[in-house]
Amino acid sequence: MKRLRAILLTVVISTALSPVAAAARESGDAAERRAEQTLSKMTLEEKVRLLHGPMPMMLPPSKRPEGVAMGAGFIEGVPRLGVPMLVETDASLGVSNLMEIRKGDVATALPSGLSLASTWDPEIARAGGKMIGSEARAKGFNVMLVGGVNLVRDPRAGRNFEYLGEDPLLGGELVGAQIAGVQSNNIIGTIKHYALNALETGRNIHSVIMDEGAMRESDLLAFQIGIEKGNPGSVMCAYNRVGGVFACENSFLLNDVLRRDWGYKGYVMSDWGAVHSTEALLKGLDQQSGEQVDAKRYFSTELTKALEEKRIPESAVDTAARRILRSIYAHGVADNPLQPGQPIDYDANAAVAQKAAEAGIVLLRNEGGILPLAAGVRSILVVGGNADAGVPGGGGSSQVVPVGGLKRVVPGASTGTAAAFAKRGYGGTAPLDALRAEFPNARISFLDGKDAAAAAAAAKAADMAIVFTEKYATEAIDHPDLSLGEGQDALIDAVASANAKTVVVLQTGNPVLMPWQAKVPAILSAWFGGQRGGDAIARILSGKVNPSGHLPVTFPASADQLPNPVLPGSNIPPANKETRAVYGLQAGLQPYDISFPEGSDAGYRWFDKKGLKPLYPFGYGLSYTSFRYDGLKMTGGKTLTVRFTVTNTGDREGADVPQVYVTRLGKAKRLIGWGKPDLKPGESREVTVTADPRVLADFDAKAQRWVVPAGPVKVEVATSATDPVLTGTARLSRVTRKP
Repeated sequence: MKRLRAILLTVVISTALSPVAAAARESGDAAERRAEQTLSKMTLEEKVRLLHGPMPMMLPPSKRPEGVAMGAGFIEGVPRLGVPMLVETDASLGVSNLMEIRKGDVATALPSGLSLASTWDPEIARAGGKMIGSEARAKGFNVMLVGGVNLVRDPRAGRNFEYLGEDPLLGGELVGAQIAGVQSNNIIGTIKHYALNALETGRNIHSVIMDEGAMRESDLLAFQIGIEKGNPGSVMCAYNRVGGVFACENSFLLNDVLRRDWGYKGYVMSDWGAVHSTEALLKGLDQQSGEQVDAKRYFSTELTKALEEKRIPESAVDTAARRILRSIYAHGVADNPLQPGQPIDYDANAAVAQKAAEAGIVLLRNEGGILPLAAGVRSILVVGGNADAGVPGGGGSSQVVPVGGLKRVVPGASTGTAAAFAKRGYGGTAPLDALRAEFPNARISFLDGKDAAAAAAAAKAADMAIVFTEKYATEAIDHPDLSLGEGQDALIDAVASANAKTVVVLQTGNPVLMPWQAKVPAILSAWFGGQRGGDAIARILSGKVNPSGHLPVTFPASADQLPNPVLPGSNIPPANKETRAVYGLQAGLQPYDISFPEGSDAGYRWFDKKGLKPLYPFGYGLSYTSFRYDGLKMTGGKTLTVRFTVTNTGDREGADVPQVYVTRLGKAKRLIGWGKPDLKPGESREVTVTADPRVLADFDAKAQRWVVPAGPVKVEVATSATDPVLTGTARLSRVTRKP
């Protein structure tokens, strides 16, 4: 037996203040003093100037500040006091160029949020954030609308591809690392969309009904962890209503939870078109974004009237301006002026995107060890997915025009809000080209897949068939179902029936159903792969990279397993004249309430609670090597610490994602931590997971406390939410904690 190396891999999810957080606090104290000094020198007009801003594309050229980068928006500064203009750009996947307002400008495209979440690797998230933040600054932006951490509650939601999965701990850890990476460039990052913005259908008018405890234990916890880890300069409030009140004027969310309980010191900006009153300033909103999209200029023209009429006190303006100034100083924006047009090393940045894509690809099925493909394969048929053009990306404000441009573009929507800005584009490295580079001695042919019979005939004559599938996703539209659609299920069935050695590569923004699963020996989930998505897929298929991705979402076996089998809002009548008068032009439906029956038990917790068997569980992912877990040790009491050893028992180097789940009596299981050891054949490492008490606790809304009850808990070290390998029992002491 090989000697155990004395290497410790620790994943600690603790309440202690880290050195990074302490340094941020100290600089925050200095920033507050500096903000107060600047505020004392400002006129009322200058203070109000910080509280609102337009979208430059909606301004005539004569009204745009000279040299301002065309992006999501800008906030005028106060030059005489050295307060810089805030120049804003979307989003989490790279520097967006929505509707190509910067003609010909490109940026490095990161893989989708679900791909990033599939890495289970905060360092990859941090590196990606640092990279896209550097490009934002080089292009003339000092605010990046990064950091989407809305939980995946429904796998049909159109914007899930931007987000980081269904678990608050996983999402919070990753978004915090991503934001920290972005802000390392002396720019302000955001965390969004606060809160419970889980569906696109009726997003401007629907109201989420959920009790406080359930919110605190799920969606709000993801934001809380993300804010603690990433220290974002801004929080972006959401379109939807919560408990009947718009999120951007919801005093409970903005004042009680965010500021009172979490002690957040930054500022709250609105989403574009999410402001409904000047009084929102009193409810916790500090800045109106893209003011032309709202019904009125609530934080400029209307605010001036309200101040004159004494409906809004000047002290409220001071409070908002002070918060904005604090973030400007705390994140180095004022002391590091923008210098647009700086050079960008796109090759180096593409390598960052490729590493992320490779780590995020999930091997779902590999019967008979069909993958990696044999080096001597003679003929490969590649079918579908626009694999000859590039990899797909999601649509909307997060869409990036990748370096090299979009090679193929079709409309992303024919009606509704999305028709104005959603495009279905393909760019980055094309999988077909990447496969030909990986297998130079093989004959690789391509068919677009529109003729299933022709594809089946060609597959029969090839050694291997690789079917690339896609399911487009975009902001502003949810999916009606979980199918791949566009005849792709029939195509896969036909090709797999003709060639037993068929591989399916899923390029989707969501989980999908797989009626052909039993016929296909190998399935990869490659999500939306970004700048070098084609290269990443080819290197996984060839075995140059050992897959290590694990699912951040549950793949249901049918829509009937979902808490809401019928998509909420799908049966609501269109907006009438009265609705539009109250809710604005973006209101497509009449107002309605959404109930999430799962409450805090989103995703895998719902499946565990109901005893449902998914198609593929949360946390699932295969490798080309094998791993053994042993040596389980647990320490209970006021904290729970779990230790175990992971050994690579295969013949390839590979990274594993052992997960630790805890189940309290009568409760659904909860993820409390994980490790990601990268091991050579025969190598072992010890993994230590220390639980944050909040992932073990219930939130007592009446007492306003987190409560971990005393008693035994079941502990599982597992390869997924449904596949425990080591189990044990620990006893916890009662612990309470302020919110």
